[in-house]
Amino acid sequence: MSLPSQLPKFVILAFAGLSALGLSSCKTLQVAKQDDYDSPAYRPQSLSNVRVKVSLNKQMVYVMEGDKPLLVTATCVGTPSNPTPKGNFTVYKKIEKKRSMSYGFAVQGNAITPVKATSMRGGRYVGYPMPYWVEFSPAYGFHQGYVWNVPRSHGCLRLHKNVAPKFFALTRLGTPVNIANSQPEDSTLGASATRPGPEHYLAPDPPNSVLITEAAFKAPDKPLFAN
Repeated sequence: MSLPSQLPKFVILAFAGLSALGLSSCKTLQVAKQDDYDSPAYRPQSLSNVRVKVSLNKQMVYVMEGDKPLLVTATCVGTPSNPTPKGNFTVYKKIEKKRSMSYGFAVQGNAITPVKATSMRGGRYVGYPMPYWVEFSPAYGFHQGYVWNVPRSHGCLRLHKNVAPKFFALTRLGTPVNIANSQPEDSTLGASATRPGPEHYLAPDPPNSVLITEAAFKAPDKPLFAN
C-alpha cells in the first residue's frame, strides 16, 4: 500500500539520485523559471474516449483522446523504494477535496501539531490536504502537490496546482490509465515539455492554521480549457 505522496514538511524524504528512472542530470530538463508553470488543456469531444498515459522515466502525463493530446504535463512519481505501480488501471474514485488518512495534524484548541494518524493521542485529527484526488488503485492516485524534478513521492502522481483541476475535469470514473517506464509520446509530446522550477517545489507549505481549513482547497481562478 502506498502512503500519501505529498506530506507535511515534518516528514523528511531522502532525495532520490538524479540518475533514478533515467533522469541523469538537471541540465537536461527544461524548467519553467517562475511559479507560473501551466499546461493548456483542451475539451474532449467525449469523455468516454479519454485515456491517460504516464511515463515514469520521463515523469510526464499524457491525457489523450485518440491521437489528440488534451493535456501534456509534468508529474512527480514514486521513489525506487516507494514506486508508482505499473500496468493498466481505471479511475474508480474522484474526490475534489481529499485529505490524507495517514498524515495530518492533531488540533487541540489553538495548538496544531503535525502527526501520523496512527500516533494520535488526543485532539481532533485533520488530514493533510491532497486536492483533486483521482484514484486508480487502492491508496494510489493523481493529486495536487509539489512536482519535483526527481522521483519524490510515495507512489502517487503529483500534479502542479495550476494543472490538477484540469486533469480532474478531464477524467471520469472508468477512465483508462496506463503507467509504464516509457510511452511513445515521450519522443514527441514529451520532448518539448517543461517542468516546474524550484520556486514551486522548494516553496514552503502554507501555515498549519490554513492547512486544516477549507482555505487549503482553492478553486481555479482561470478557465480550465483553452479556446
